[in-house]
Amino acid sequence: MSFEEALAGRTLSADGGALVLAEWRDGGGGSDPPLYIAPLHVHRSDDEAWYVLEGELCVRSGATDVHLPAGGAVIVPRGTPHTYWNPTAAPTRYLLVMTERIKALIDALHAAEDREPATIERIFREHESEFLGWP
Repeated sequence: MSFEEALAGRTLSADGGALVLAEWRDGGGGSDPPLYIAPLHVHRSDDEAWYVLEGELCVRSGATDVHLPAGGAVIVPRGTPHTYWNPTAAPTRYLLVMTERIKALIDALHAAEDREPATIERIFREHESEFLGWP
């Protein structure tokens, strides 16, 4: 089995490790306006990175939009407001490199029973992050 087959749709992390590697896909969105995959937010204590395997991705890091073609990567340092989206109508496949805390945040957001702003804000705070809203 190849690395890509082993990771497809799953996350990898070492027991007690600091990093989690996840392969994610997006079916396509476009750029006018962008269909954001995540809201604008800040991680106070954690860095996060993206590596594009196929397709394209845009990552807003602070005031800069970074366009990533296949093979492109970007790291967003802790304390930097960020979001990201697929800028094309075509699918994209990418690796998200995150900490255990960010993975726990994502898991908590996906498990939330409601999407009220107060709930989302609370979940971000509980994971040393801040929800800044949808751009």
